Amino acid sequence: MTPLVQAFVFLFGAAIGSFLNAAIWRLRTGETLVKGRSYCPSCKHVLRAKDLVPVFSFVFLGGKCRYCRSSISPIYPLVETATGALFLAAAWRLFPSGSDLFQVTSIASLLLQWYLLSVLVIVFVFDLRYMIIPRQLTLTAMTAALVGNLALGVSFWSLLVGTIIGGSLFLLQYLLSRGRWIGEGDIYLGLLMGAILGFPLVIPALFMAYVSGAAVGTVLLLLKAKGWKSELAFGTFLTLATAVTMLWGQEIWSWYIGILL
Repeated sequence: MTPLVQAFVFLFGAAIGSFLNAAIWRLRTGETLVKGRSYCPSCKHVLRAKDLVPVFSFVFLGGKCRYCRSSISPIYPLVETATGALFLAAAWRLFPSGSDLFQVTSIASLLLQWYLLSVLVIVFVFDLRYMIIPRQLTLTAMTAALVGNLALGVSFWSLLVGTIIGGSLFLLQYLLSRGRWIGEGDIYLGLLMGAILGFPLVIPALFMAYVSGAAVGTVLLLLKAKGWKSELAFGTFLTLATAVTMLWGQEIWSWYIGILL
């Protein structure tokens, strides 16, 4: 892709990231996602277009609301930047030379990936901030992933086995621990992982999530930032591992098999 196209894709993704920030807040408050204008959570003032320019508005306003001067969480520009980067990575993976840009199948695949990456961003932030995985969102995304992947020619058995592995692993942990080890939301997220990645890619994604979760948990314990009985937002590791595997799955699978053999 040319630098101009890459810049456009990144900015488009950052703009979607701005919408995701609003969606995260509205999911938390129970508001309708697509109706109503964005507003400041502190003073409730309706935000104008100049207040919603991705990343730039945060920097220009010094991280404060234009109207009440309350602090704006740095999570907002981070979500916008991360979404832009993920959109660009997905486009670059599908269209490294830009030659297939106008093929219907390739465009459909890109749109599906963008949608699923957006859902993963929402779940990541939601679990990180509120320790909750939104069930309805993950189930809706799971359905979209299954239908979309099947339409794009992904094997039905790959998706079925991947979904069973992803869901049953967490269901088993949930039942054995009676909900002490993991939350119910992790079961739905496991189903979503399987529907997105299929078999065998769901396996290295789960492996990656557990290893990174254990590593971060160990560091937090050593720093005394968490105790042995403290909860860890494991959904953040699952979503991150899923996004990475979506984009670089074949390379990760080859590396994973290399370790085992």
